[in-house]
Order: sequence, then structure tokens, then C-alpha cells
Amino acid sequence: MSRLEDLEAFVHIADTGSLTAAARRLDRSLQAVSRSLASLEEGLGVQLVHRTTRRSALSDAGQAFYRRVKPAVLEINEARLEVADRRTEPSGILRVGAPMLFGPDFLVPIIAEYMESYPQVEVDLQLTDSFVDLASEGLDLAVRIADLPDSGLQGKRLGALRRVVFGAPSYFARHGRPAHPMDLREHACIVRTVDSRPGQWAFQIGGKRRMVGVRGAFRSNTMAAIYSAVSAGLGLGYSPLWQIRHLVEAGDVEIVLNEFEPRPVPIHALWQESRLPPAKVRVFVDLLARRLRLDGL
Repeated sequence: MSRLEDLEAFVHIADTGSLTAAARRLDRSLQAVSRSLASLEEGLGVQLVHRTTRRSALSDAGQAFYRRVKPAVLEINEARLEVADRRTEPSGILRVGAPMLFGPDFLVPIIAEYMESYPQVEVDLQLTDSFVDLASEGLDLAVRIADLPDSGLQGKRLGALRRVVFGAPSYFARHGRPAHPMDLREHACIVRTVDSRPGQWAFQIGGKRRMVGVRGAFRSNTMAAIYSAVSAGLGLGYSPLWQIRHLVEAGDVEIVLNEFEPRPVPIHALWQESRLPPAKVRVFVDLLARRLRLDGL
């Protein structure tokens, strides 16, 4: 009979396409994963994986075996977690991926609270705006701000993030406030030049999503420069609310056109495979969801 660890190694090799990535995900040595695969193939009397120097691909027999064995491995692991992990305090290393700006501004304070409550946990935060593969990067969890296609990952929708138009009180004192998105054509708007559609801001008008063209004398490729320019009264900006919350709270900027805001962008926490994530992931995701609700982003 095949050992469970051999079956787990095979499933992870199939999922990642690499013995090295499977070893990283399982926190086992490459030699141990290779031995597990060899033992499984010897017991079955068939080659399950074609190995190359760069990648491993399933044979026809391997694909058929994978389809049958993966659900069983997941069920066994979930049963073990349900018995052993539900009442276990989070511990170990939590590897989290998150967007570049969202990580420092929003996640780090939550991570600090989490680590204070659970001192047995270490956190490795990896920041990137790319949608990296969790398995190949060795991540336990990824926070993503976007509408997500079906990726095969397990996850939880944490909430949605507003996008707003904002300006400084000094600008509004000189130029007045726009009452409708179309009024922005008569206002100085600060455009982020590296956006996919520079100078096109999305709104909800008459129940439909519409893009409004804007322009102004000042523009920049960085949001930090745009926030400074808006605060200085050079024009109006367009941004996720969470990025400018500190400016709103300080009274440096004010939000306008609330009733025309586009549909909020969903934010998700995603993790690998099991419908029952380990305690370190589950508790952190619950904390994230609570903080998003309280902050009203």
C-alpha cells in the first residue's frame, strides 16, 4: 500500500510541475520527494511523471491517477486538520504575498497585532503587484485586489475597496466642486501616466459603468507625487480610498462625487488546496476580514 506522504508528494509534483517546487511546498528535501515518487511508481509498476531538467510532466497514467487520488488526499488532510488543528494555536512561519502599497500601509499593522497575539508565529511578507503562483513562491496566503478568474485556489472574499475622487479644500475654494463626473472636464485633474488607460476615470452613471476623460497641467507616474500635488491644491485625484485615508482623516483632502463611485474592487485572501486551511492562515484571514469591516474601506 502506498504511504500517504508518497501520495502527497505526487499530488504536489502534479500541481506545481516541479519536484523542487513540491519539496518547497511540503517543506521536505528534494531527495525525499524524489524517493517518494520513485517508491510510488515502483509500487504501481508504472511511470507517473516524465522528468526533465527543468520541469516534470504527468504521463497518461499519471494524469488518470492524479484525477482519482488528489480528492482523496485532500479529504484525508482535511480530516487530520479538523481533528488536530481546529484547537491548535497558530505557530510556524506564515508566508504572505500582497500588493506593494497595500502591504506596508494596511497589512503590516494587522501583522503586528497578529504576531503580538500569537508569538509562536513568524511572518514572511512578500510584496509584489504581480499575480504570482502561490506554490512556486512558497506562499501560504496571498491578498489580491481584483476580480478573480477561477484559479483552482481556495479563498475568502474579505470585502471591497472604494475608488474615489478627492481634492484639497484650497482647490475647491478656488474652483468649486464638481457635481457630476462630466464636470471634471472643466477641472484640473492629475493623471497617473502609467495607468493602463491614462486620463480615463471610471464612474457609475445612470446605473452603468462609464469612463470619463480627464486632463490637467500636472501629471506623474507615481501615486506619492499625485497625493502631494492634490494636497497642494494643483488639481483633483482619483485613487482607492485606502491609499488616501490618512489624508482624509487629517483634513488635507476631501472626497467628492460619492454617489457616482464605480463598483468597489473586491479584495480576496487566497490559499492552497485544502478547504480547511491551517490555524496560522485561518486566524490571520479572520483578522483581516474583521479589520476591513471596521475600517470601511
